[in-house]
Amino acid sequence: MDKPEIYKNEIQKDPYTQLRELSKARIALGNTGGSQSIKDVLQFQLDHAKARDAIYTEFNIEKIKSDLSNFGLDIFKFKSKAKDREHYLKRPDLGKLLAESEFKNVSGFDIIFNIVDGLSPEATLQSAKIIEILLPKLKEKYSAAISIVENGRVAIGDEIAEKLNGKFTATFIGERPGLSSPKSLGIYTTYDPKSGTTDEKRNCISNIHSDGMSTAAAAELLEFLINESFAKKISGVSLKSDLKNHKIDNA
Repeated sequence: MDKPEIYKNEIQKDPYTQLRELSKARIALGNTGGSQSIKDVLQFQLDHAKARDAIYTEFNIEKIKSDLSNFGLDIFKFKSKAKDREHYLKRPDLGKLLAESEFKNVSGFDIIFNIVDGLSPEATLQSAKIIEILLPKLKEKYSAAISIVENGRVAIGDEIAEKLNGKFTATFIGERPGLSSPKSLGIYTTYDPKSGTTDEKRNCISNIHSDGMSTAAAAELLEFLINESFAKKISGVSLKSDLKNHKIDNA
């Protein structure tokens, strides 16, 4: 007597397999008997390891500085109050605060581009490409500077803006690694940033990576947010209704 289909060794296809063409999420994997296939189990373990490794990847500050050096912008370096990577992971609050530093004769900038390692330092290598696309469209309107921040969180950009007299921040930060996107970049924008700014006053561009939003699309959306924020002197939830009508080409 033949075994029922569920007990055979072959992978049984899921009826929703076609959904996998729309997403890299672990959906419709099928099964062998009552379990997942060994291939899918091993792939999960590999992707989990990549996500864990991403958090500890070196923040290549020299590479980032080199990529940004041709833009003709002032570049500043900061560290948070987190002493090292382990301290940073255990004390998220310290990643929002600057270590002591002194800056003199800083006249102020319209825009501060903050490059922050976050939870996926390697993801920040995409930042230079976005800024490169963006700068020619902004340089006639706004003055800008760049800061590179080690062991930082999003809110650290507010204190940096106070030190550098910035009117607007765009904080490029490595996002929490996902099982299908260990090198995802996010950009948080804030108009009139200052210490104590809360998250509803920020806009976020998320999932910038090879299988997500392209750097060109991110640059286009960031340009829109900059122009809208300066025109209306706001950022955050107040701009969301306008974003619904702004189409982005993710080619």
